[in-house]
Amino acid sequence: MRNIGSLIVFAALVAIAASSGATFMPGEWYAALNKPAWTPPNWIFPVAWTILYIMIAIAGWLAWKAAGFTHAMVVWGLALILNALWSYIMFGQHEISLAFLELAGLWIAIVLFIVMAWRIDPRASWLFVPYLAWVTFAGALNFAIWQLN
Repeated sequence: MRNIGSLIVFAALVAIAASSGATFMPGEWYAALNKPAWTPPNWIFPVAWTILYIMIAIAGWLAWKAAGFTHAMVVWGLALILNALWSYIMFGQHEISLAFLELAGLWIAIVLFIVMAWRIDPRASWLFVPYLAWVTFAGALNFAIWQLN
């Protein structure tokens, strides 16, 4: 039961961070922006993020279960905060350039977690690899939107 309870805590923490994306939606402002031709359709984003958020929760839980509260967990939490902040900066404040810089910080936090968690539980690191790939793509998209607008 302890394992299920702690997994629920990690899922709740991720859900709180994910709520930023539900609070700060793209809306009309984003729809009016110039975007590159390779911008995915809008329906892709919630599907991708749902899968990624599940993986993020499990990765954090695995690392915590294996070693407790470590520096890797601090970085995991920082990544969660940065993830939540991006939606606020981009869609809440309409700050495309600042959102890109913030996303660069998120990218670094993800890489740091992958490296730190590898020694703790490699499965946690592997679960963050799709997150890194998606944030890399999101960063390229954010940068392209910034340049086009």
